[in-house]
Amino acid sequence: MTRGCKLSFHVGVVIAAITYIYFSTVLVFIDHRFGLGSSPGMLHGAVFTFLAVMCISSYRLAVYTDPGRVPGSFVPDVEDSDSPIHEIKRKGGDLRYCQKCSHYKPPRAHHCRICNRCVLRMDHHCVWMNNCVGHANYKIFFVFVVYAVIACIYSLILLVGSVTVDSQQDADESFRIIHIISGLLLVPLSLALGFFIGWHIYLIVQNKTTIEYHEGVRAMWLAEKGGNLYSHPYDIGAYENLTEILGPKMIWWLWPTSEHVGSGLRYRTKYDKLMGSPTPD
Repeated sequence: MTRGCKLSFHVGVVIAAITYIYFSTVLVFIDHRFGLGSSPGMLHGAVFTFLAVMCISSYRLAVYTDPGRVPGSFVPDVEDSDSPIHEIKRKGGDLRYCQKCSHYKPPRAHHCRICNRCVLRMDHHCVWMNNCVGHANYKIFFVFVVYAVIACIYSLILLVGSVTVDSQQDADESFRIIHIISGLLLVPLSLALGFFIGWHIYLIVQNKTTIEYHEGVRAMWLAEKGGNLYSHPYDIGAYENLTEILGPKMIWWLWPTSEHVGSGLRYRTKYDKLMGSPTPD
């Protein structure tokens, strides 16, 4: 499902950064180090162009894909034997109900105050996409970050090679300015995105969202305080968690599609096998 999108300042910054990094890498770093007409230059240019295309296409899809809307007719069926658990409010124990949207919340759904609606399996609202990251676009968002961090590190390596050439021969002042600007952009980007991708790999392996991680910290503390152990109900095993989020076929894990995700109204839990419940659609 696609959605309309208004170009925000942050989206413009991302587009400008991708454009600058691509042209500076191909037209300056690669050309200066190898020459675009040489075999190594054409190879590096083709590889980096592929990374740039994957970055742009996955970013566009992440921005324009609706993260998942809660159907207005959704009502949890507490007598459904196929749903072994239901999420309830911390206080009162009632089924979760959104007063702002006037409907019940499916498992893992949360209200986004910026989008002003509930989002299925909400992870967080990303200002750099002007969109929520949720059920339908989480994998696409993750794939974008993977290609972005690879492209940044690759560009940084080519930058070092280009600077090495500069140190061995007199270079134009314009090249040095581009090198300085690129270094100031690529170093913090590579570090930030590297940490970010590591964080989301951890979340995927645990089958948690960012919101669920922070809720789990509190739940774990409360459970230990009461002498109990807390266990995340959606953690069904590392490999199963990966296939649920990235898809059943490993060959497509880094392709920006999310056709496998289902309705987002019910998710597999570690209790399904114990109770013989079928796999949710």
